[in-house]
Amino acid sequence: MAAFMGPQQGMLQEGASDVKGENARMASFVGAVAIADLVKSTLGPKGMDKILQSMGRGQEVTITNDGATILKSVYVDNPAAKVLQDISKVQDDEVGDGTTSVVVLAGELLREAEQLVAQKVHPMTIIAGFREAEAVAKAELTSAAFSNAQNPDVFRQDLLNIAKTTLSSKILTADKVHFAELAVEAISRLKGSGNLEAINIIKKVGGALKDSFLDEGFILDKKIGVGQPKRITDAKVLIANTPMDTDKIKIYGARVRVDSMAKVGEIEAAEKDKMREKCEKIISHGINCFINRQLIYNFPEEIFADAGIMSIEHADFDGIERLALVLGGEIVSTFDHPEDVKLGYCKQINEIMIGEDKLIHFSGVALGEACTIVLRGASSHILEEADRSLHDALCVLSETVKEPRVLFGGGWPEMRMARAIDEAAKKTPGGLQKPVCCRAGATIEVLSQPADSLSYLYVTAGLCNALFACVAAQREGDIATLSGSPLVIRYA
Repeated sequence: MAAFMGPQQGMLQEGASDVKGENARMASFVGAVAIADLVKSTLGPKGMDKILQSMGRGQEVTITNDGATILKSVYVDNPAAKVLQDISKVQDDEVGDGTTSVVVLAGELLREAEQLVAQKVHPMTIIAGFREAEAVAKAELTSAAFSNAQNPDVFRQDLLNIAKTTLSSKILTADKVHFAELAVEAISRLKGSGNLEAINIIKKVGGALKDSFLDEGFILDKKIGVGQPKRITDAKVLIANTPMDTDKIKIYGARVRVDSMAKVGEIEAAEKDKMREKCEKIISHGINCFINRQLIYNFPEEIFADAGIMSIEHADFDGIERLALVLGGEIVSTFDHPEDVKLGYCKQINEIMIGEDKLIHFSGVALGEACTIVLRGASSHILEEADRSLHDALCVLSETVKEPRVLFGGGWPEMRMARAIDEAAKKTPGGLQKPVCCRAGATIEVLSQPADSLSYLYVTAGLCNALFACVAAQREGDIATLSGSPLVIRYA
């Protein structure tokens, strides 16, 4: 027996613990529900922000109520909690908003499932009941959804309402009308393509949030080289990712053995000749603007200035990828065959000032729907959160343009789903009835946190009255009452 137990005990590292059966199940329930409770207080128009401090170098501080951002910053070692983290991340990648709601809903489902397990209901029975309730809820929402895509004016108003609903729980809620207009205008310029890469967002400290604006062009947060033209028209742009800093010997990065300093001078001269030849190849493309992702040292910058070419250095990778998209060009690294290179084009490039900073403005770009939203704010923390909030609104609007069906908001979809599931539960035989009922309870419970955060009984009563009015109007087919309801509209 001792010989048999020895290798088995060595399977686990020293200090490791082994949890099985009921204890493991309970640990999963507790971990997942704890994660859901962590972000629950950020839900709704009166949701609270979280202050997150990094434990790494610099100990950066983030202030946000975005569920995906919060969960990405939290370290968890519970497997079920990590599943909820992944759910939030997928929601952020696929839709862009609703990252807190999906986690809270999943947490409420697990809370209900925990009670059912305690009543000796088999887990597979719970899953089957939840799936049946999901099918009922989906069918109910599909039947209630409607689209105004055929009427551009009404559909634009729908988009504005959706943007305002999305921004109501964000830092931009005080100026949600202004930012809703910016978001809808930016999405409308895409003409249904849904390519959010064409929308550039720049953050500049200074001014107030309401000073933010949309520019019909592309703005690059870089500076034009010294002694070069600050404004050019009919720009032919070569976008490159190539080293332009080899005209000087990197003493600290190279080991060179020479007999005298004259030999070092010969090496420097050879390096300059190579760089001059490279610059001449670039100029032979017939361009008047050269943008490089890497540094451009003084010597090539001087050659470009003498040739009347504007050069822009150190455009970051995201910036240069987006530039290639909006200018219609390609990113190149070699310059031996100019005939194979696709140049970018725009009508005008000039230097502008925003606050105290100089930036480069591209107007009349090849991708006509490209635009830039400039965010202004008092601090970097405000700007970062404003960027996240606006990005959520843009993602939701982009999805709405692709799938224009909408629903009334203000808790109406949740109440309608709960009512349909409750009705279906009465007709469900056997052991599936309890899980189906619990699914309806979890749906209603999601609304409890926004209602609690409002902390005003008359608001909650008014919400319920509006919900019942909508339900009654729909039963009677009174479309006028529905369209005149004070409730906002959100995406389906």
